[in-house]
Amino acid sequence: MDPSDHPTPAAASGPPPAEVLRLHVPEPTGRPGHATDFSYLHLAKAGAARRPPVDTAPVDTFDLAYSLVRVLDDDGNAVGPWAAAEDPALLKRGLRAMMKTRIFDTRMQMAQRQKKVSFYMQCLGEEAIANAHALVLQPGDMCFPTYRQQGLLLARDDVPMASLMCQLMSNELDPLKGRQLPVMYSIKRAGFFSISGNLATQFIQAVGWAMASAIKGDTKVASAWIGDGATAESDFHTALTFAHVYRAPVVLNVVNNQWAISTFQAIAGGESTTFAARGVGCGIASLRVDGNDFLACLAASRWALERTRRNLGPALIEWVTYRGGAHSTADDPTRYRPGDDWQRFPLGDPITRLKLHLIANGQWTDADHDAAQRELEAEVLAAQKEAESHGTLLDGHIPPLETMFEDVYQTMPPHLRAQLAEVQAEVQAKTHAKEGARHGR
Repeated sequence: MDPSDHPTPAAASGPPPAEVLRLHVPEPTGRPGHATDFSYLHLAKAGAARRPPVDTAPVDTFDLAYSLVRVLDDDGNAVGPWAAAEDPALLKRGLRAMMKTRIFDTRMQMAQRQKKVSFYMQCLGEEAIANAHALVLQPGDMCFPTYRQQGLLLARDDVPMASLMCQLMSNELDPLKGRQLPVMYSIKRAGFFSISGNLATQFIQAVGWAMASAIKGDTKVASAWIGDGATAESDFHTALTFAHVYRAPVVLNVVNNQWAISTFQAIAGGESTTFAARGVGCGIASLRVDGNDFLACLAASRWALERTRRNLGPALIEWVTYRGGAHSTADDPTRYRPGDDWQRFPLGDPITRLKLHLIANGQWTDADHDAAQRELEAEVLAAQKEAESHGTLLDGHIPPLETMFEDVYQTMPPHLRAQLAEVQAEVQAKTHAKEGARHGR
């Protein structure tokens, strides 16, 4: 038989060689010595984002979770569907509140360097968000803030700055008696829930508070706050689920200031999507907003809070901004990002932008601004002098030892009374020993 009658069998077929798997680790577009490329922000022009009706379905806000609500253009003009005829007096109040917040931060940062305060956290560059939001809240609403929303308090006229400074200095008039880290305020009457150092915990607590308000048939709503980094915590996702399922009357604020300590926001999942998109994915009406545009912050806050008050369900706002300063006084941002990032951030300075808008409308002048700056600096300095008269960390005027044991139980139980007596005896013994040494005994 001719061998050619038997064709050579084809080579055995099989799966193609497996591709080697690779892990993706997000990286920022800038590092020290290399300028940041801010094109990753995917910004929109002022006035480009549409304004949906307040009762819109959550799924119909999908485009707004990827766009950017902006009102002020580069010339200070208010444009687009989110622009409203704002009361000039309200805008001036907002400008002064932002200026006061920045001055307050500067003075307290200096006090920390002088060892009068142990620790401080600024909100440089983020002032528009909390200050605008504060002007839209109503009495009885409850905010569950992080440690960078001091503007919620400084925008109010009924929260004395000296009292906040006493808390920072842990002195004899510290309303929290030295039991909280500096900047972790707690003022119930101002609708300011105690700040927690455990990140993200208060997001779900805010939803629970809002659910309780609805169960009671009340009219008060909650405002929850979280940073971009803390959205990686499970409490963030749990909060979204409960808010959606029960249509809790809560506004869920995500402050995306690009950095969580030294970790870029992409590590928390902000690289190929937005934090606002997570809200839409959970069935929550969501907006992505220019957090350095005071007018956009006002408009978005009004829209979201009205939605919750009308029983239309929760709303989520991603505030796009930039942490202009260090994460805290214990941080050196030049170790992980370019030193000029804050000056190059494309959304600018919120104070400068609102000032430009008021000047363009003939409602403010450079002279007005300089006068307001001097007045507010004097006001903050006077408050600091008052607070320091009650002691600072530097001079040791701290709350009495007994306050460690008070307010834990309505009536102090025997084991705490015993511990208190033990500590008092130790302190007394040390005092006597020092006195003896001083007199040569």
